[in-house]
Amino acid sequence: MTGYRHAWIDASAGVAGDMLLGALLDAGADIAAVRGAVESVLGDAVRIHARPVTRAGLRALRAEVDPTDPDPPHRTWRDIRELLDRAPLRGEVRAHATAVFARLATAEAHVHGIAEDEVHFHEVGALDSVADVVGCCAALVDLGVGTVSAGAVALGAGRVRTQHGELPVPVPAVLELARGWPVHAGGTGELATPTGMALLRTLAEAGEDLPAMRVDLVGVGAGRRDVPGRANVVRVVLGTRTAATPETTGEPAVLLEANIDDLDPRLWPGVLSGLLRSGAADAWLVPIAMKKGRPAHTLTVLCAPELGGLLREQIFRETSTLGVRESPRHKVALDRAFVDIAVGEACVAVKVAHRGGVILQVMPEFDDVVAAARKAGRPERVVLQEAAAAAAAAGVTVGAVLPAAARPA
Repeated sequence: MTGYRHAWIDASAGVAGDMLLGALLDAGADIAAVRGAVESVLGDAVRIHARPVTRAGLRALRAEVDPTDPDPPHRTWRDIRELLDRAPLRGEVRAHATAVFARLATAEAHVHGIAEDEVHFHEVGALDSVADVVGCCAALVDLGVGTVSAGAVALGAGRVRTQHGELPVPVPAVLELARGWPVHAGGTGELATPTGMALLRTLAEAGEDLPAMRVDLVGVGAGRRDVPGRANVVRVVLGTRTAATPETTGEPAVLLEANIDDLDPRLWPGVLSGLLRSGAADAWLVPIAMKKGRPAHTLTVLCAPELGGLLREQIFRETSTLGVRESPRHKVALDRAFVDIAVGEACVAVKVAHRGGVILQVMPEFDDVVAAARKAGRPERVVLQEAAAAAAAAGVTVGAVLPAAARPA
């Protein structure tokens, strides 16, 4: 996103697409802009309304999406992707909505053991959920939101009846989408839906408590049920993140280490990539010499504290180590973004690291450089130099202000 505001999502009572949409509308998103975006995808197949309600005595806005067709068709991920591709949406809205459904399709494909393009979304892909996803993405753009984070998510407990039969809560797709994110039960019933979880995991760049920020707007979105003793709402807090010391902006982390001298070196690439896929922030090898001069490697994994146990077990499972060292760390990272730069007939994403919107590091993405070099039949080192020069010519340099066209990394 390219706006200036930060949005923090409070999903401590759960999250669903309609709840998040209601919160964003309550925060001031233009309902006409939301309706226009949804209609560009679905035509007149739905009507969107918003009305004030109370949930456990707390005022909130209830967003309602009413299909005009009493029996809307089930859609595959391929069908939804084609709808989004054809719609005259703003590029940013289309990109985020497509990313949300792509993440949802990946989760559903995994839990059902089928190809992503063949995923039938059933209730998830019904008209109201397509409207929720597109509407939330349009609302964030309308509100000028540039970055999003969220707190721990309540998933619920018990059992729920679906088109696949009775399932435990959290349902499999929600649990798959929750990988690497702080969660808790939070109460009985289905508190987080696949659509809501996919929106949060795709749009939020970080899981954190309410960050240091100057609050401009607050929105409260209501769920369908009014549950006694627990406000069934999602809150969004919008404003500008304020400057803070590294101690307040840093994140707790865990460092896992293992010395290994008897693993076939051909297995290391798969071990490292597998750890990264499982949520590690970073994973790397350092050559060492062990007792009696034996050559070996230290495998090091940096991860969020809640992933320490999972990744430790993965190290035991996928390597030959007999032990893993674990130590707490405090990670302070620069904000990162991508700026797309034209290099000849190709487009190369240039990653920039910045603090407070001032660029501190600039580096073309090497995979993009390789692809551009292969397409043009030119040396990679030459294209790398040209990409760096093109970025500098476009004003993407150390000390410059982050351009408005930058997108989150």
